[in-house]
Amino acid sequence: MHMNWFCDKLFLVGDYMRLRNVKNKEEILKACPYLISDPCQFLGKWHEKFGNSNPIYVEIGMGKGKFIVQNALRYPEINFIGIEKFDNVLARALPMIPEGIPNLYIIRMDAIKISSVFSHEIKRIYLNFSDPWPKVRHHLRRLSSKVFLEQYDFVFSEGGEIYMRTDNQELYIYSLESFSQYGYQLEQISFDLHHDILPNFITTEYEDKFIHKGLPIYSVVAKRSVKSNENILHL
Repeated sequence: MHMNWFCDKLFLVGDYMRLRNVKNKEEILKACPYLISDPCQFLGKWHEKFGNSNPIYVEIGMGKGKFIVQNALRYPEINFIGIEKFDNVLARALPMIPEGIPNLYIIRMDAIKISSVFSHEIKRIYLNFSDPWPKVRHHLRRLSSKVFLEQYDFVFSEGGEIYMRTDNQELYIYSLESFSQYGYQLEQISFDLHHDILPNFITTEYEDKFIHKGLPIYSVVAKRSVKSNENILHL
């Protein structure tokens, strides 16, 4: 079901975090050239916005932005979009982004609304250290739950893939089951990612803390078949 009322009711109020308020945060957000104030206007038109036909990768929950920014700088042939719903997080992240990155945009929104912003134009979604929502009654709020996987169907172009990393083993096992049950093919399954990574691997700020402590990072690549996306396109 596409953006059904249940999802709106369940996630509109959503999860509040105790974040320190940033002075003049609205001014900071308005002044940032990367921040798209009305992303819905580009539904189905993001390649036009970027001015090219390069693949588009999205990170849901970009936090301080290290991961998405470093990827945009390293891979100019890929378009990157960071999504973050907390104003105070963005107000700290945006001033740290270097000027002149043509393949990067930032969106302020709740990810449950993702299919109102993108329409079959995203190649990859990154879920890096998402909120594990440990209480059973909150499991549908997880970004790897069926509720979100249904939204991603309307977002992905042909195929589509989810790159996930987490420090939470319970969320990881839940996600492997959720992806598999929904029809994703699981690849690069790792229960200790940093024992196998290549040099110059791009990490998140949160991830760096776990590396320093020697704690394991769980990761997986979940790929949606082209046939599955074709079925959605013909609904």
